[in-house]
This record gives sequence, C-alpha cells and structure tokens, in this order.
Amino acid sequence: MARKSVVIGLLGPSLDQGYGADRWNRWRPSVGICQQDDFVVDRFELLVSPAHTRLADLISADIASVSPETEVRRHALTVKNPWDFSEVYAALGDFADGYAFAPTREDYYLHITTGTHVAQICLFLLCETRTIPGRLLQSSPARGRDKHGTVDVIDLDLGKYDRLAARFKARQLRGASMLKAGIDTRSAAFNRLIDDLEQVATRSKDPILLTGETGTGKSELCRRIYELKRARHQLEGELVAVNCATVRGDTAMSALFGHARGAFTGAAEPRTGFLRKADRGLLFLDEIGELGADEQAMLLKAIEEKRFYPLGADKEVASDFQLIAGTNRDLRQAVREGRFRDDLLARLSLWTFQLPALRDRPEDLAPNLDYELDRVAADRGSLVSMSKSARDAFLGFAQGGAWPGNFRDLGAAVRRMATLAEGGRIADADVAAETARLRAAWRGGASDDPLDALLGARAATLDRFDRVQLADVVAVCAAAPSLSAAGRVLFAQSREDKASRNDADRLRKYLARFALTFDAIRAHAGA
Repeated sequence: MARKSVVIGLLGPSLDQGYGADRWNRWRPSVGICQQDDFVVDRFELLVSPAHTRLADLISADIASVSPETEVRRHALTVKNPWDFSEVYAALGDFADGYAFAPTREDYYLHITTGTHVAQICLFLLCETRTIPGRLLQSSPARGRDKHGTVDVIDLDLGKYDRLAARFKARQLRGASMLKAGIDTRSAAFNRLIDDLEQVATRSKDPILLTGETGTGKSELCRRIYELKRARHQLEGELVAVNCATVRGDTAMSALFGHARGAFTGAAEPRTGFLRKADRGLLFLDEIGELGADEQAMLLKAIEEKRFYPLGADKEVASDFQLIAGTNRDLRQAVREGRFRDDLLARLSLWTFQLPALRDRPEDLAPNLDYELDRVAADRGSLVSMSKSARDAFLGFAQGGAWPGNFRDLGAAVRRMATLAEGGRIADADVAAETARLRAAWRGGASDDPLDALLGARAATLDRFDRVQLADVVAVCAAAPSLSAAGRVLFAQSREDKASRNDADRLRKYLARFALTFDAIRAHAGA
C-alpha cells in the first residue's frame, strides 16, 4: 500500500488572498503546493484562524478544482497575537498533541511559507522534537509565467535558533521527568543516566541494554521509555514484555518466534510469537541471559535483519520492533563461560545503562517514599500519610538498609505500613513494626553483625581498622537515649581538653563519613 503525503500548513491571509478571477494569475502558496507535477498531496491539514473563514472556503474550493485527489481538512487555530511566541507555540503544540499521526503509513510535511517568522520557528521546533513527525516544506514563486511556484523539502539547523534552546531543553527535561515517573530525584549520577537515556531513546532505534540488581526498576523504566516514544510518535505498535526465565526449554522458540501449524505434536494452529506481536512497537526481553543458545542465535538474526523463520515454517516473516533487554547478571562473564553469545552481546551493548541500587541512592529515598505513598493512595482511593516522627524514623532506618530487593522492597514496605495503619496515617508504631520485620527478613539467619545490617554491601568495603572502630560507635549509639549522650560516652577523655564540647556535632560528622545517622542506628536497634 502506497504511503500518503500529508501537508500541514497555516492559511496565509496575505499570500493566499485573492477573490476575483485574476487570482489565478498570482502565486498562492497553499494552492500552488497542490499544483506540482512531481509532488502529489493526498491530504492538506489547513490551520485556519476563525477570522479568515471566507478565505479558507475559497482556498479549499480552489484546491479541489486543481487537485481533486487532495482532501482538505480544516482545523481552527485561535491565536490573538501571531507574534507572541508562547501563544503561537501553545496553539500549534495543542494541535500536534491532539492529532492522530500514523508515521508508518503517511509522510508529513510542515509548510512554513505562509506563517509568520514566529510560526515558522515554532513549526521547526515541533518538527525537531518529533512532536510532529515530519519534514519542513518551503514553497516559493517561480520565475516567468508559471504561477504554481516550486516546493522544496528543507532541513534547518537548530543551532541557528539560539532563542529556542531553552524551550527545546524544556521538552527534553519533560521527557526525562517522564522516564523518572515525575519523581524529583536528587542523585546527580542517576539524573545524568536518565538524561542520556532520554536522548538515546528518542534519537535511536538501536537496542538498549538495562542492567542492575533485581528491583532497581528495569521493567518500569522500559514501560516509561515506551510511553515517551509513543508520545513522540516514534512507535505505533504495542509494548510486549517477556521474562526470558519463563520461556526456557522446548516452548521457548515457539513463544518468541511463533510456529507454523503442525510444527510439532499439538501445534494444531499457528502461533504469532512475541517478536511479531511487537511489530512497530517495543519488545522488552527481561533476564535475557536466561535464553538458550538456539534462541540467542535466532534473536541476533531478527535484530539485524528484522526477519526470521517461525518454528516449522519454510517462509520468513518480518517484524520491525525496537528491542530493550534487561539483566541482573554479568553477561560478559556469561560470554567467558560460553553461556551467552559474544556477537549478540556486542549488538545489545551499544547502549548500556546500569541502574544503581537503592542503597547507592540515599538522597532519593525521600522522594521515592512520597511516590510509593501516592501509589498506594491511588490504588486504595483514599489518602495515605505519615506523621513527621514516623517519616523521620523510617528514612533514618532506610538510609542504612540493605534493601536486597531495592525499590520492590521499598514499595512493599510502604504498602504494608499503609495497610496496617489506622485511618491511613502511618505512625511511629507502624514504622517500628515494619523495620523489625525488614531486619529479620534481611538477616535471614546469616550474619548477625550490626554493620552488615546497617550498611548492607557497603560493609564489605570497610577497612578492618574502620570496621572495629565503627562497630563500637554503633553499639554505643544503639544503647544511648540521644546523640549528645552517645557523644559524651565516646569522647569522655578527649572532651576534657577541648574548649568547646560539642560532642553531638563530633559524633554526627563521624557517622556521616559512613552515610549513617544516629536515628538510623536507633531504628535498627529497635528503639
């Protein structure tokens, strides 16, 4: 089926005007575009100010007379001041957001000749950010007696429009915020990762590899990437998420690539398979390291050629999907051990993003706690809150938590506290019960060393000297009623030689070296 050419353009009250018979003796851009021998317009989306309805009627009729194959659709565009950038950009942006683009079936051209300079800049920006998935079209009068004029597809340089850089950046920031689910994350390293991922996701169709521990948010991030690309009109198909650990064995090939009828005993009907289901969409293969050797080989072919053979079929099928793979394993080690193909890893790892563990993002605990509270409230349909003291106690505990399940564990903890809290308000007793539950679960009969419970994996990085000293400090803090009281015990000798005896401040600074707080230690001790 041939692709359709769709022109989107503003009605020009100056350049398009003319009511008498002599109007055919002058160049009118909106009509002239539809009179080109080598550029057939299947549909013209004409943006019209309500003040120029009569002219729009005439232009629509004239286009119908010279190009019967062109369908003209009119859209009201209300702009009080055509030289007000904010107003024009908002109006054109609203049109774009409400338009049902189909870029896999239609080619879009933004006609910029008839608008003001402000409108031209706005159309360029909307095109460059893929809000409108098209190319810019410039028309101009021809010399001599030809009144049709000429049209050219142009490619402008964003660098020439410095005044728009801030707005362009703002759209990128909105994309990054979308990837973070609107959470005001404070980790500089994580924010840089998301900024880079936003650019890659919206500018490239290459595979993306997301790595990180279980529960760091790979599946959720993939879903947000899909939503961002859909909002930018870069995908038309659906999101197909597959956990490769569940498709191992004899059924894996059929599940992923489909099968022909009669391919094996019991295959009474053909099966599409996940890869074909993701055509024109996004395929997320989580735990990709669990795939078998045969599936890895076929997946590599499907990535590179967008074609593959379903199981038992003698004819190839096509699927134009974008791939995001996820893993919590070291795939390079798997390659060395012969369990993963090195050529497949090379294809997957062009863009690799390692999601940090929750324990490595202590500054993001508070905003993620708020996010989880909001999620539980939305699910329950009622307000969920925490008292200030309960919030402080939980965050103090969380900063030193092991969190082996990362954000999955955090979400579960918040949901349990909200469920058991009276009246939907989480109190100190609810936090105390939950932290005791988490400590018991994390301990799991393994190490009873309080530093392991407080620091998690970070405990293994301590020098032996620091570990012995810190263990004594933690023991004193766990038994002391206050930070000052603990400081008086720890600094009983040296404080006599100091003019200023701010024991609490000395202790606070010491604990900060290890990303610990007095409240976190007391919470772990069950105080």
